[in-house]
Amino acid sequence: MTRLHVTEHAVADTPVERVWEVVSRTDRYAEWGAGALEVTDHHGIATVGRTFAERNRTLGPLRTDSVWTVVEIDPLRRHVDTGVRFAPLKEVTSVFESEPVRGAEGREATQMTYKVEYVIGLGPVGLVLDRILQPGMRANMRTSMASLNTLIRSETLNTRG
Repeated sequence: MTRLHVTEHAVADTPVERVWEVVSRTDRYAEWGAGALEVTDHHGIATVGRTFAERNRTLGPLRTDSVWTVVEIDPLRRHVDTGVRFAPLKEVTSVFESEPVRGAEGREATQMTYKVEYVIGLGPVGLVLDRILQPGMRANMRTSMASLNTLIRSETLNTRG
């Protein structure tokens, strides 16, 4: 089986430390993750080897209850989870990377990279299905990163005001 992947990038106009504060919290994924309807079980700050569960939107009206395992944490840089229950996708891995950059007017910002790796079942039919699924996956990833940026900015404004 071929391992496939989808990768999207975005810049958050906030320091990498603030991005990491939210991204490293398993209990907050539904606040910014476009595919996560709710986090149904969590352990707070992501810890390697621990699991969390979500109710997810998959395709159209379809929903699934996923279980994720935190497999790698490199603070402020990289967070990797593996997930199950996304048929026909198998061996799903979600990689979120962040890197400090300078944004508008030289302010601290964060270059975000969101990558999903997976194997799709169903043989040749699965590869055709993948071509149909990828645009929606990409849109959800872009929406997730934009929502993360908006969430962090709103929290920052609320703490100042």
